Amino acid sequence: MEYDDVVRGRRSIRGFLDKPVPKALVREILEIAMRAPTSLNSQPWNFYVVSGDVLDRIRKGNVERNVAGVPDSREFRMGPPYDGVHRERQVEIAIQLFQAMGIERHDKEARMDWVLRGFRQFDAPVSIVVTYDKALAGGDIPPFDCGGVVNGIVNAAWNRGLGCVINSQGIMQSPVVREEAGIPDDQVIQTCVAMGWPDETFPANAVVSKRKSVDEAATFLGFDD
Repeated sequence: MEYDDVVRGRRSIRGFLDKPVPKALVREILEIAMRAPTSLNSQPWNFYVVSGDVLDRIRKGNVERNVAGVPDSREFRMGPPYDGVHRERQVEIAIQLFQAMGIERHDKEARMDWVLRGFRQFDAPVSIVVTYDKALAGGDIPPFDCGGVVNGIVNAAWNRGLGCVINSQGIMQSPVVREEAGIPDDQVIQTCVAMGWPDETFPANAVVSKRKSVDEAATFLGFDD
């Protein structure tokens, strides 16, 4: 596809086929994504690509600890809850997803099932856990660079017929992720990307999030026109 078609067509995928993703294809995607811009060529990112039994153990541990009420141990700063327009956008996409899935406001069981899906990384066959070098921790640039490479991952995957969702719910219990994926203490877990072949029959996969306009987002200065 042309680049613009990839960017405009990509969606977050939350329902996947029970079909393996070849290791060679993931390597190809990472190779393309790692051309992302990075501050001073620091390339702070590392990837732990997990599948099969390893991913199943991460899912199991993450779900069990979350359901048991173990506090969230994600390693990035969450910040205060969203408010104002940011909260409105958060609610808007939730409504879109719940409507697509037929989840009613009062249906606590269906809502909990949706939360558990997130804890399980939406049952994707592959998860890419993105970390950065702890030696660079304390500044905002390494997470910013990781955001750039993650954008490259999801777009390169889409161009190859794969779908992704960036899903920090799946790594809320970082000790589980560290143990099962063998992530050393000299790295910070930033996020994960759930990846697989999209299930076109899964209703939420058709949801396209609404975006604010360029006029709302951009201020142009110094132009003649």
